[in-house]
Amino acid sequence: MKSARGVAETGSSLPTEFDDAVMWAAWLYYADQMTQSEIAKRLGVSRATIVNHLQEARERGIVSVNINPQAGGRTSVARALMQRFGLSGVFVIPNGEEESVSQRLGDAGARVLADQIEDGDIIGVAWGRTVLAAADQISLTRPLSNLTVVQVSGSSTGEPDFSPELCTSLLSNRIHARCVNLLAPAVLSTRELKAALLAEPVLKKQMDLVHSTHRILFGVGDLGPRSTVRASGIASREEVDDYIARGAVAVIIGRFIDAHGAAVGGDHDERMVGITLDELKQVPSRICLAGGRAKVPAIIATLGAGYATHFVTDIATGEALLAV
Repeated sequence: MKSARGVAETGSSLPTEFDDAVMWAAWLYYADQMTQSEIAKRLGVSRATIVNHLQEARERGIVSVNINPQAGGRTSVARALMQRFGLSGVFVIPNGEEESVSQRLGDAGARVLADQIEDGDIIGVAWGRTVLAAADQISLTRPLSNLTVVQVSGSSTGEPDFSPELCTSLLSNRIHARCVNLLAPAVLSTRELKAALLAEPVLKKQMDLVHSTHRILFGVGDLGPRSTVRASGIASREEVDDYIARGAVAVIIGRFIDAHGAAVGGDHDERMVGITLDELKQVPSRICLAGGRAKVPAIIATLGAGYATHFVTDIATGEALLAV
């Protein structure tokens, strides 16, 4: 009887154009895109034999695997970012039009979140253009049950197109989850009013959900003149300028941080309703979506302080982060 490379092992006669069963199995798998089980049935051998044939095809040089340079570059950047910032996962998308970066990051973020979600999850949602894009594009690939999506910051009177309540309701609708909007303004007029409002039973239950989230989806904002935080209405122009004067370089879910990722507090911060930075770090999976060269200092502050466990960005931003 012939060796593993011989024709005699197969239950089907070898086509004349193939030298042996190994080459035939490789052709059926890579060119005809048949499954290993289908090939095993075709050749009249076990699936384990087909696995061995495919391995031998690579060893003999019949088949070579080439990784697209662009994909390889993105993978290298992702691995370098994981190592530098101690992240559990990084997803890097190709470069594209600057105007579409939020939409493309949202699509990638939606896939990262969808891959993580499990039955019974409580998912926290922030706000912003990229988060809204993720909420709009998410699609589950498997049936899941008992899901809850909760708004993690109070509502604002600013730009309605990427408000916290819209992001939350849209995501919950896409994944058929229970929707819990936070029934409070983002910022109240006094600390005393905030304390009184959060003492209400309904708000206490909602904040308990915020503090019980398994995963959270959020973006990073810079503080430039066209920044999302200025359009959101969560802080006035004077308040944003005051934060900048006191060292703020970024905003995460309405909370301002300095270049080291430390909270830049104050009266405005203490009147805010929503998840705090310390509470954010307690969420097991924290998916941060951010890109654009203007946001590099803000992203470094965010990642360096450990606010994210998973990061989604574009390759140009990733390379810029590694170059700093």
